[in-house]
Amino acid sequence: MRLAVPVMLAQVAIAATGVVDTAIMGLSGDKADLAAVAVASAAFGFIYWGFGFLRMSTTGLVAQAIGSGDQAGARAVLQRGLLLGIIVGTVIFALGPLLRLLVFMPFGVESEVEDLAKGYFSARIWGAPALLMQYAITGWLLGTGRTGALLAMQIVMNGVNIILDVWFVMGLGWGPVGIGAGTAIAEWVALAFGIAIVFKALKREPGLFDRSALLAMFNANRDILIRTLALLFCFAWFIRSGAMMGTAQLAGNEVLLQFITVSAFVLDGFAFVAEKEVGEAYGGRNPVRLRRAMRVTTELALVSGVLFSAVYFIGGSAVIETFIKDEEARAAALAFLPYCAIVPLIGVPAWQLDGFFLGATRGGAMRTAGVFSAVAYVSMDILLRPLWGNTGVWLAFLSMYVFRAGALAVFLPSLLKASEDQPQPLQPQS
Repeated sequence: MRLAVPVMLAQVAIAATGVVDTAIMGLSGDKADLAAVAVASAAFGFIYWGFGFLRMSTTGLVAQAIGSGDQAGARAVLQRGLLLGIIVGTVIFALGPLLRLLVFMPFGVESEVEDLAKGYFSARIWGAPALLMQYAITGWLLGTGRTGALLAMQIVMNGVNIILDVWFVMGLGWGPVGIGAGTAIAEWVALAFGIAIVFKALKREPGLFDRSALLAMFNANRDILIRTLALLFCFAWFIRSGAMMGTAQLAGNEVLLQFITVSAFVLDGFAFVAEKEVGEAYGGRNPVRLRRAMRVTTELALVSGVLFSAVYFIGGSAVIETFIKDEEARAAALAFLPYCAIVPLIGVPAWQLDGFFLGATRGGAMRTAGVFSAVAYVSMDILLRPLWGNTGVWLAFLSMYVFRAGALAVFLPSLLKASEDQPQPLQPQS
């Protein structure tokens, strides 16, 4: 709990960014503004979290290095992540004009919504290098157990984002463009704060470009990238399926997606702790500690998942009625709130298993499970949506969490066996 609570609060701060964006649009805009933020956020999610391996692999590799007593190796992992983050972020920014023309095509939204979404995109793309460098810092803070520092960084980012969103949208009337601009500026401010936190770990390490270490990082990143793209495709498909039901339904689904984001981000606190503890146990060749980390974090996550579901069932309608002024969007969100409220409970096994495999950097299993769950989910959506409309969209979406957990569970015995067989550390000793 000492490790998990700051992570959970940091995750609340991250999730609150999307919630604040949605709330401000709900209070000051209409269903087209809400839908535009939904589509543009999904597009950025696909672009940015496609490179989420910068956070995920960093956590696992740092924790394993620390578990094996290699402090210099842990610092080198952070430095490699920062270098890769600024390179990838700069490329994304440079490709911004081209991406702006392409990313909204798959959603099939109305022209008004697409125009608003492009305005958001053009503003937010300026934060690309900052956010990707933040991923490396976040991964290092998690891997070293500095969860309080992570919380401070996220509070800074969210605080700046809230202030700028209110000013740009409710004060200056910029609409979705203001949401994107506020987020981009907040990302740069948070990066500066994060660099200050990890500054002592930025001294050049002799093993920074060690071939075996770079290969380990590449292999982990490649498989996690494929897995992440598969899962992001699932969420983009969910947004697309909602868009096919109409703008009001798309906006309603976006509101409910914020509920899911909050619960997933908070409950991921236990999965992140599992990454650190499993990574250290795996790197330190300690199967007893590894099993205990899995058990304790999962027990706490399941209890918390039940509580989240209960809160959503009981109080979710009051939140929707308070913050969403568009009647059609509000009615669409209220109608499908019960489906949304189930996610915090059925999502826990998938999120926890993600943490186990990320900590052990077992990317091959994650890649295979991610691709399988994406194919299975899309198949379910294609089958159920024509029959039951948005009800089918939500039933298929719920099944995606079941597919994710089931596919990863198949590989769990091999992870446990590998820890018992005393695997070689993935980082060299300094």
